[in-house]
Amino acid sequence: MSASETPRGARRAVRLVSRREFRERIRDRGFQISTGITLLILVGLIVANSFTKPGATYALGTQSSSDVIRTIGNDVSAAGDGQGVHVGISSFDSRADGERLLRSGTIDAAIVEGAHGPEVLVKSSAPDQLVGLVQVVARSTLARAALSREGVSASHLDRALDQRPLAVRSLEPPDPHARANSAVAFVGVLLLYGQLFGYGFWVATGVVEEKSSRVVELLLSAIRPSELLTGKILGIGLLGLLQLTLMAVIALFVSNAVGLLTFPAGALGAAGLVIVWFALGFAFYSTLFAVAGSLVSRQEDLQNTMTPISLVILASFFISIGALTSPDAPLVRIASFLPPSAPLAMPPRLLLGSATPAEGVLSATISIAATVVMIRIASRIYAAAILRTGRTGLRDAWRSRRTPSGAGSGAGSSAGSSAGSAEGTPP
Repeated sequence: MSASETPRGARRAVRLVSRREFRERIRDRGFQISTGITLLILVGLIVANSFTKPGATYALGTQSSSDVIRTIGNDVSAAGDGQGVHVGISSFDSRADGERLLRSGTIDAAIVEGAHGPEVLVKSSAPDQLVGLVQVVARSTLARAALSREGVSASHLDRALDQRPLAVRSLEPPDPHARANSAVAFVGVLLLYGQLFGYGFWVATGVVEEKSSRVVELLLSAIRPSELLTGKILGIGLLGLLQLTLMAVIALFVSNAVGLLTFPAGALGAAGLVIVWFALGFAFYSTLFAVAGSLVSRQEDLQNTMTPISLVILASFFISIGALTSPDAPLVRIASFLPPSAPLAMPPRLLLGSATPAEGVLSATISIAATVVMIRIASRIYAAAILRTGRTGLRDAWRSRRTPSGAGSGAGSSAGSSAGSAEGTPP
């Protein structure tokens, strides 16, 4: 019995492979450059998002020759501030000046003198929110002016028109950290998508590199295919966790610096949630990427075997983007429990309060169970296809019951018999 056939020997083999993968990747200049570029893009997105303030902003022009119109404009600006809408006021002398400002796009709407009183001018279509504010304020202002002309005293006017607005009561208390959670969810989805695809691609290319250079034959003369696969996934996965943790820390502090987050707001817990779901998603997808790499012998052929996996990740990404605005949509709810899409769809639902912790645990449990099944399936296909030259069909690899095990029969006999059976099997 060889060392790798014992539990301790198997663990040592996996540890050695994972350490080798981690060291080689982290020293790679391409990895260091890509990490720096990714961090720059992430910081840029956060800073750009900080300039997107809540509420709309409009420019309203008022004809300065009319006291009533000037009053309406000032009241519209004050009413807008109360509703979280900024309305900037610009004055002009004549109707022609207002039309010119509208055509140039300087203002969104203009209040001018008309044949039967003040009227609103727009260039083409009216901004509904702005025009709604103008109409409400104009009715009050014009009513006050009409009653004043009829002799109603100012005190009576104030009591009649200054009515208390309707109270708004929520059945469920609003989340004070909703904006912070939304920002974290947005950044988390982008990171998860990039990390799952990027590090899964590394697993696939690493398998192809070893296969094309025949290094894998030397490795399999000392360890089992399942140990090589597990070590490769662990090494690259740990590097992905390290990079993701670094990005999460930088993203949180930059968001705090620009005012998108204010600690403590559950942001650290949200970042931890993203990291946990990356681990679950990577464990699931890395086995698929490893199978994709084992089926081909050239980098040029890898794209064909990776396309189905890439499409699934892309579809899950679009669903997760939809979850940021509609976390309770039926498609999003279903996707958050399916192992291929749960790593991207469930974190936004949890961060936005749409999913309960129990649902998160259930989804994670389903993902873990599916990953265990995928590891067994992937190990069988990987062991059958890794020593074959050329492109191997998935069905042929699955039907093959040959499992190379060089660790149990000696270095030379294992590599020789495995390679011989691989060459005797048509791709």
